[in-house]
Amino acid sequence: MSTSEIDQLIQLLSKLPGLGARSARRATLYLIQHRESLLIPLGGAMAAAAENVMTCDICANLDTVNPCNICANQGRDQKIICVVEDVSDLWALERSGAFSGTYHVLGGTLSALDGVGPEELRIEPLLSRAIDDVVTEVILALNATVDGQTTAHYLSDRLAESNVTVSHLAHGVPVGGELDYLDDGTLTTALRSRRIQIQ
Repeated sequence: MSTSEIDQLIQLLSKLPGLGARSARRATLYLIQHRESLLIPLGGAMAAAAENVMTCDICANLDTVNPCNICANQGRDQKIICVVEDVSDLWALERSGAFSGTYHVLGGTLSALDGVGPEELRIEPLLSRAIDDVVTEVILALNATVDGQTTAHYLSDRLAESNVTVSHLAHGVPVGGELDYLDDGTLTTALRSRRIQIQ
């Protein structure tokens, strides 16, 4: 590898989330030192992903088939749509194994500061899916940020025209969390979202 090729690899790696210039240099050196076992297979996997990965026309998940394996799976509950901001959120929910319905990726949240309006998000396709007679519930699994909550309120208003139940993820004390370490906002939300214990 010439220096220019090494520099190009460092620059490209430094653009990845969580990798600065220093981490990118370290990763580049590691890849070069493990050329046969890591660098060459990684290059092949990345080329294959660039060639074959596509966006699902239904939910906007990433997969090598369209519609994606989740949308095409008839074993999943087609009556429930879980709305998420990004594909990474969809993958996180799938890792949990706690949800067996379908998804809808918005592609972000409404943000006046960033100039993101309803037209920039996949809201209309969601509304089209929600009016399907099969769908009975839409879960708004958006982040507990100002933009996330603004988007959730907007979607709730728009979905009121459809004959579906709109629900939100619960927010509050995480499993294994200690009250002393939680921020005020989390504690306030947990108190407001408290449930009666059924005996």
